[in-house]
Amino acid sequence: MATEYITMPKLGESVTEGTISRWLVQPGDHVEKYDPIAEVMTDKVSAEIPSSFKGVIQELIAEEGITLEVGNKICTIEVENQDYAQDQPDTTAKASAKREERVHMQEQNEESQKLRFSPTVLKLSQEHQIDLSQVDGTGRGGRITRKDVQRLIESGVGSSGKEESNQVEERAAQPNVTQKLQKKSASPKLKVQTGMGDIEIPVSNVRKAIATKMVRSKEEIPHAWMMIEVDVTKLVQYRDSLKEEFKQKEGFNLTYFAFFIKAVAQALKEYPMMNSMWAGDKIIQKKDINISIAVASGDELFVPVIKHADEKSIKGIARDIADLAKKARAGKLTNEDMEGGTFTINNTGSFGSVQSIGIINYPQAAILQVESIIKRPVVLNEGIAIRDMVNLCLSLDHRILDGLISGHFMQRIKEILENIPKENTSVY
Repeated sequence: MATEYITMPKLGESVTEGTISRWLVQPGDHVEKYDPIAEVMTDKVSAEIPSSFKGVIQELIAEEGITLEVGNKICTIEVENQDYAQDQPDTTAKASAKREERVHMQEQNEESQKLRFSPTVLKLSQEHQIDLSQVDGTGRGGRITRKDVQRLIESGVGSSGKEESNQVEERAAQPNVTQKLQKKSASPKLKVQTGMGDIEIPVSNVRKAIATKMVRSKEEIPHAWMMIEVDVTKLVQYRDSLKEEFKQKEGFNLTYFAFFIKAVAQALKEYPMMNSMWAGDKIIQKKDINISIAVASGDELFVPVIKHADEKSIKGIARDIADLAKKARAGKLTNEDMEGGTFTINNTGSFGSVQSIGIINYPQAAILQVESIIKRPVVLNEGIAIRDMVNLCLSLDHRILDGLISGHFMQRIKEILENIPKENTSVY
């Protein structure tokens, strides 16, 4: 028998942390390798963590509701290894000694990690006059992360002027103050008065993940916004002439949304800077055009991805929309379904919205809101006509994009949509 740790796995290419939403095992439970032991919520998807070993669960290190970085320990397991026990009966002491040596070296390494700071942490601490020796790090091995410093700043430690200097001096004299401030800022409790008949609704892990991501997007991305109106009368007529036959033949709906996604994918191919991401000292222009779409399920919101949308027909996109929406509402979305998005399109028009400002899906460069198609009187050929009109609203990261390229991008989408079926003669 040997005791091993199970750690928080990496549940996606850009996922750095996860929240234990529910333990599926308890100490003393026997598990097989790959048996699910816990449910974890990330900012992308809910997933089950499989056991890395066969054996008996000893201790649950992480409590439910706790968020941990990838690689942090979540539980211990007593591993069953019959081959090891039978083939090497005399080496148990040596193995134990080696394990102790590894643990000691790891502890030393973790202690040294605490003294290493990233450039971002150093810059923030210098700007706000924060003594890093008094900060309790929550990163791996006790390392101080950017979030640790930001929590202190948001708590009032490190405000400008004489007050900040006094706070830093007081904190240096009383090291425990830092820990209290961190705990306070990690789980802030707003003082909101409740009255007779008010209902308190606990915040779910999904809602917490959404909130965290939205706050990060608004704090880090300088949002700009623009809107364009499009005459989609021909598109409406074309789609309506096909929808019944299409549904009978294919078994799923031919939605307007599929046409919008196809038009955006085509425009992204012509204006690739719109398909970019901010990476600090560089901008990464993505090769693949993977469209993220928002799908609501009850009070939860998921953003699955239509991969390589530019290479798919309108029929193929419509199938993906139907499949992803079905999986989201059944709670069967996988990590693969949620990964790799490069540009987001939100079908706000399905709720009757005619104008909205979307929050960018971090770290993408933009999000497009497709509003309701409504009949409106418009000036056409020196006369008044009733046309099917739709507003397209774009939120953009002003670090990457400006009005010139965004305007050309929106004009191209307008041109494509107003010339359907000429631009897209077939849905197949």
